[in-house]
Amino acid sequence: MDLICAPRPGGGLRGPRGRGGGPGGGGGGPDGGGGGPDGGGVGPGGVGPDGGGVGSGGGGVAVGSSRIVLRWRVGRSASAGMIPARTRRPDAAPAARYAAPMSLPEPRRLLTAELLSIGTELTVGETRDTNAGELARWLTGMGVRVARMTALRDDASEVVAAFRAGLDRSDVVISTGGLGPTPDDLTREAIATACGETPSVDPNLEAWLRELWARRGMPFPELNLKQAWRIPSAQTLANPNGTAPGWFVTRPDGRVIVALPGPPREMRPMWSDEVVPLLRSLGLGEEVATRTYRLTGIGESQVAHLLGEDLLRAANPIVATYARAEAVDVRISAVAEPGRTSVALVEAAAAVVLDHVGGYVWATGETTWSQAIGDRLDDLGWTLAAVEIGTGGSVNALFGDAPWVRFDESISPEAPVAMAHAVDAGRPDGGDPSAADGSEEDGASDLVQFAQRARELGGAEVGLAVRARPRTGDTAASIVISTPAGVRRVQRIVFLTGPLGRSRVALAAAAALLETLPRPGTRGPTMRR
Repeated sequence: MDLICAPRPGGGLRGPRGRGGGPGGGGGGPDGGGGGPDGGGVGPGGVGPDGGGVGSGGGGVAVGSSRIVLRWRVGRSASAGMIPARTRRPDAAPAARYAAPMSLPEPRRLLTAELLSIGTELTVGETRDTNAGELARWLTGMGVRVARMTALRDDASEVVAAFRAGLDRSDVVISTGGLGPTPDDLTREAIATACGETPSVDPNLEAWLRELWARRGMPFPELNLKQAWRIPSAQTLANPNGTAPGWFVTRPDGRVIVALPGPPREMRPMWSDEVVPLLRSLGLGEEVATRTYRLTGIGESQVAHLLGEDLLRAANPIVATYARAEAVDVRISAVAEPGRTSVALVEAAAAVVLDHVGGYVWATGETTWSQAIGDRLDDLGWTLAAVEIGTGGSVNALFGDAPWVRFDESISPEAPVAMAHAVDAGRPDGGDPSAADGSEEDGASDLVQFAQRARELGGAEVGLAVRARPRTGDTAASIVISTPAGVRRVQRIVFLTGPLGRSRVALAAAAALLETLPRPGTRGPTMRR
């Protein structure tokens, strides 16, 4: 076999760390063997970046270099076990193409995502976007970091630009909306343009759409044929709840575009039934663990102060505080690290969090006050009856249509029925707050009768009486809880007056109630202060 080495101008016969070969020899790469006088360099077949290596393997030799042009001629016939004579063109690819064995690149793991909410009705405020929040929550729970959430008007150039930018930044781009049949539904066109592909009518989708109209005895509007479009790289997603199939587009570099319909009743089942299994099959997310503690009786800034800046600025696990309508949440999230699982990381951070603010925790996860109180009452086999005065029905609104609420009455403090309740309870002044000395203790004393009366009217084991009174910019809450174990009186001052103040009175009452109800097998309050 004759090996001809034709150096390019300025070229050499040596890889980055190889040794120069003899006349006609191939320079070795990091793992390649230096050539002898006749070019028979022997190594384990390694080829270094930019370097020409000669792999072992008997008569068959793989040679290449980005700096030299290598051509080979084989003199023996194929019958003698050699390849037929041929000449490689001067523009041959680098040696890496010929090195054997050749490993395929690792599949892209889908770790980051962007969400695009498409529709002018969103950007002008006519429709509230709930899809993005739900998708973000679901993706986060699966170990995917959502980097952006964008609302876009029905403008073709803007939507195309958003898809292109999203593909540059993230592993997955998920859109909702714009899959209708009208000219301003532009999601399909935008994806096709961003991917450099041309949509065409899919016969199966067309047949499905036409059948939807035929079975109702209606003519098929040709405008809807647009919903049967598909591009070559798109897999269609079934939509049993509408006429807009979704798209699942896989790009050559492993990135993914998902196009979902805008109506939530169509988006949700398509996401869970079609998209999630496909994403998981491609490698979705990281091992992640989260835990959320729900706090009451303390503000977010106080929580942050108690936890400290070092804990709140840590990268993994991440500890963050959120002021919600009914609680201050502390969320702990972690991804696995070498030698430590995500669960172990969360457990370690949780111990620190509870050490600082554990006395304010009343629930975990997304538990509501109604759920927490209902679970406790169910464990005890008890039910609740309530009377609320001056709250505007905020306690009833907080508890909702719970089966454990046997009786709930909301009355104005000036209403005659409020006085009647007090008279029935034995209060000669009719419950008029002006007849008392104005102290909160006095206000709570007559509520004992209201709580006990509520228990009687509802046939419940627990009676709750709540009164809200404005107090110089804030609201005073007087709370009485009557149980088989006795009566508890609670006074609170909550932030602001008006509707916000009244809703906070309901939260204070719920916290006092949960704190008072014993856990089975225990006595006394269940949360410390």
